[in-house]
Formats: sequence, C-alpha cells, structure tokens
Amino acid sequence: MGYSVIIEKGPTSYGAQVLDLPGCVAVGDTRDEVYALILEAIELYIEALREEGLPIPAPQSYELVEATA
Repeated sequence: MGYSVIIEKGPTSYGAQVLDLPGCVAVGDTRDEVYALILEAIELYIEALREEGLPIPAPQSYELVEATA
C-alpha cells in the first residue's frame, strides 16, 4: 500500500502532508529531510492506528506528474 505525499516549499522550509492520513504532516529544512520525516510520520501514524485497533485508510489520492513550461 502506498500513499501520495505532497511536498511544498515555503519561504524557509519544506512541508509535507498525506491527504489520506489526516494530520500526518512533517516539516524540514530540505526536501530530502522532509521526505525522510514524512516517511517516519506515516509509519508512526499507521502504528498508532493498529495499536488502537482502528482501520488503516486505503490510499485514495493519486500522484500527479510535474509539467514544465
């Protein structure tokens, strides 16, 4: 199972979120750092759901391709 991750560049950092896992977010100084942090956040999020006996949401979001002009 794979989740789509949205990474956005802000003025001083990068942010990441997983739309299929509400509240699953991360912030880092670089794109690589935020990517590593969001992977860890996804693992912790799913682990917490399992511990609580809650269902794990199936991925519903799709990845988009990056177009350049």
